[in-house]
This record gives sequence, structure tokens and C-alpha cells, in this order.
Amino acid sequence: MKNKKAHIVAVNMGYGHQRTAYPLRIFSPDEKVINANDYEGIPEKDKKVWESSRTFYEFISRFKRVSLIGNIAFATFNKFQQIPSFYPRRDLSKPTFGLKKIFSLIDKGWGEDLISKLSKNPLPIITSFFIPAFMAEEFNYPGEIYCVVSDADCSRAWAPLNPSRSKIKYFAPNLWVMNRLKLYGVKSENIFLTGFPLPLENIGTKKQEVVKKDLGARILNLDPEKRFHDKYKSFVDRSMKVSHNKKTHILSIMFAIGGAGAQKEMVMEYIKNLYDKIKKKEIKIYLSAGIRKEVSDYFTKSLKALKLQDNIGKNIEIIYEEDINKYFETFDKKLRKTDVLWTKPSELCFYSGLGVPILMAPTIGSQEDYNKNWLLGIGAGVPQINPKYASQWLFDYLDSGRFAEAALAGFIEVENMGTYNIEKICFG
Repeated sequence: MKNKKAHIVAVNMGYGHQRTAYPLRIFSPDEKVINANDYEGIPEKDKKVWESSRTFYEFISRFKRVSLIGNIAFATFNKFQQIPSFYPRRDLSKPTFGLKKIFSLIDKGWGEDLISKLSKNPLPIITSFFIPAFMAEEFNYPGEIYCVVSDADCSRAWAPLNPSRSKIKYFAPNLWVMNRLKLYGVKSENIFLTGFPLPLENIGTKKQEVVKKDLGARILNLDPEKRFHDKYKSFVDRSMKVSHNKKTHILSIMFAIGGAGAQKEMVMEYIKNLYDKIKKKEIKIYLSAGIRKEVSDYFTKSLKALKLQDNIGKNIEIIYEEDINKYFETFDKKLRKTDVLWTKPSELCFYSGLGVPILMAPTIGSQEDYNKNWLLGIGAGVPQINPKYASQWLFDYLDSGRFAEAALAGFIEVENMGTYNIEKICFG
């Protein structure tokens, strides 16, 4: 990576755009990600624009839980970010009101300071959010501008006002996004089908030795009745580098809470219903609290109330770090021993490419609806049923081999070499 350098730019609004950028940090001169809304020396006026949108989104995500009023408020907000139907295919290049508003702020100087600083060392910019890409183009950044799409579909906001005249190049995580960007008017030569950038620590080299080994170990836990193995015996024997008789860990489930922490109460419904198996140490639970101490504290307090405090640090681990990069590092490490990932279908839907079945929590927003449908379409996601009966249906899924099939579907159907593909396109 010595001579392969780029400015890696994200925004710290939720985890999605930062998680997308995290594996690409290896291309940064100092292996750090620049947050466009929170970098050293950011003008106060720029920071205020970013901060107003971040706090509003987090508020509306939490407010959604307030019965009827919350649902109405979120539905109104969601309408502004809604993705139009794909069919019939038609010209969708007309900019939306929201997009025009973004460019009006840029015209007033929003982001000029950031681009001026980056221009002093005009490496390629690789950003996981569309607004820094727009800023770079509007303020005549002298280097290449790349934008990584972080969902299975994208709204019109991802393409600039005049896409056919733009030099921004896009990395699409799947074929659907590639075709969607064309409907928005982005030139075909500016769209690259790369897959989502996944952490190389979970992939290994281009031979994928790490992800194959982890999938093999995972299948042993996800196929207790050997129904999956009997069905796919030749593939399992040929591709998964692990003994078929020796398990490396007990059945492990990770609950990943979104950046706003809006679904932590639902997670505790699962814990209550799985109480007996947790207490007997028959399953392991990872509770991913991110960088929110209040979420970590909530989990600790709730576990104590359930008299599960003796299990904390043993077969219950709370994943919490103050630093976002340390959190991603720990998350990725624990994911290697995770058999089922429970999460709302955010950017984590692409982690199914690591051979991890996604147990899908209810969606929040239009983009997650598309992520959910994409996961269901490729067979890598399983919708949750009532958490109060998790101890029943969760193990029915296991015994039937459904989770094992989802793990294999994700590994086969989802491009997991995105980081390597982006490296090749950017640096030749």
C-alpha cells in the first residue's frame, strides 16, 4: 500500500458512512479517515450546517418509537429521502428540492475550507458520502473524485445537479445501484461495479483464506442437524477449510445497534426470551453498543436486572469503545466468531458477503427497505419474528438449515472483494 495513497473522507453521522470508509483507511497517508463534518480547523459556520442535519436525523430515529405521532413524523421525513420506483425505466435525472438545497449551501461556501486543505496534496479523494464529492467538484479539486455508495439502492441525492457533466466516479456495491445511477444521468464510464468495501482482516488475501475458514467454522454451528451439509456436501467439503466434527466456539449471536441506539429495547426482548440458554452458557451473545456509553450502560443495567451480571465478560460481551476506529476493529474481530448477525438492514447488509447470515430487525427509512428486499432476494437475510418467542423460532431456523443456507448465499452472491477492487481501479 506504500505508493497507493488517497484522501479517505466520510462523515460521522451514524455509523454507516464511517464503516464504509474504515477498510479504505489503509490508503490514507496516515491511515486515518477525514470526517468532512468534524475535522481539525473546520469553520464554525460549516460545522453548524452539518450538526443541524445530524442531530435532526438522530432525533427523528428515536422519536419514531413514540406511537402514532412518531410514525407520522418519521413518514414525513422519509418522504424527502425516498427512492423512486425503478420501473418503468425512465429519466430520473431531474434534481430534487433537497439536492438543490445542498448545492445552494455549497454555492455559499459550505465545504470550501475542506477542499482547499485537501487540494494542497491533491491525492485522489475516496468518499463514502455524496456531499464531500459534490464539494470537491464544485470547488475544482485538482485530483480524482470517487464516491462509494453504501446501500443496496440509492436516492437521487447521490448524483449531482448535472450528472452527465460531472467527473465524479462511483463505486457501486451491486448491479442494482449501477443501473440506478444510470437512471439518474451518471455516465456509464463513471460507474464501477466493485462491491462494498469489507475489512481485509475478515477477508484475508485475494485467496480469501480468512473468510472461507470462518464460514466453515460457522456452518458447524448453523447446521446442527446436518441438513445443510447433506444438501451441499460437495461444496462444503471442497471450499470450507475446517474439520466437520470439531466446533471452534458455541453458537454466537451479535446484536448490532444502530448509531442512534433506537432498537436497544428490542434487543433486551431477545435476551429475556433466550435467558435459560444464556444462563446455562449454551449460547454466546455479543451486544454491540458502538461508541455510545449510554447504550453500553443500558445493557449493563438491563442485564443486572435480569440477574445475568455473572455472564458479562463470559458468554455475554458488550462491544463498546470510545474511539470509532477502535470500535470497528473490535467489531470486525468479534464478527469472525459470530454465527448470526442481528441488525436492521443498514450498510451491514453487505457483511453477509463474509458468510454471516443477517437476522433482519425492522427497517428505519426507505434505504433500509431496499436493503431488506435485496437481502431477501439473494437469500442472505432472514426476517425476525416476534422477539418474545425467539427461543422457539430461532432454533427452528437453525435445525432446518435456514441460517446455514443464508450464510452460504451471502458468501456466493455478495461481492466481498470490494476493497481490493477499489484499490485496483484507483491505483491501477
